[in-house]
Amino acid sequence: MGIDIGFWILAIICVIAALAVVVLRNVFRAALALILCFLTVAGLYILLSAEFLAVIQILIYVGAISIIIILAIMMTREYQQGSPSNKFRIPAFVVAVIFLGVVLYSVLSTTWNISNTAPAAANTQVLAGQLFGAGGYVLPLEIAGVLLLAAVIGAIILLRDKK
Repeated sequence: MGIDIGFWILAIICVIAALAVVVLRNVFRAALALILCFLTVAGLYILLSAEFLAVIQILIYVGAISIIIILAIMMTREYQQGSPSNKFRIPAFVVAVIFLGVVLYSVLSTTWNISNTAPAAANTQVLAGQLFGAGGYVLPLEIAGVLLLAAVIGAIILLRDKK
């Protein structure tokens, strides 16, 4: 019962934070709401006994992606507010409602098989072994980190004041 209450609390906070990302006019506050949304998703992963995914969610999305977004917002001083008027507002709303209808139909018409057994604890160790051990994915992970660093340095060089 405690897990159900925790799930509903995290789910409500996640939905409110996601709506705040879309509704808020202040871009910096919308980015902070996005960080809250990412954190609640990590909490949901913890409730699902997927601690490895929760750690990855926090490290990559909350840590790296959110910091890059906030850095980009802070370097573009001209845009403190979101777009005040947009000619695609009504077509985007129609597409979003259609997408919501398709997702709701898919979720409600699917028969969900619920397992009563807990996930095996060795799955995290096997995944970590494949990523960082004999699987050989250390080099692509390091290359992705170097590319992200190069992108951030390039953005700083392009957007700095020319005096």
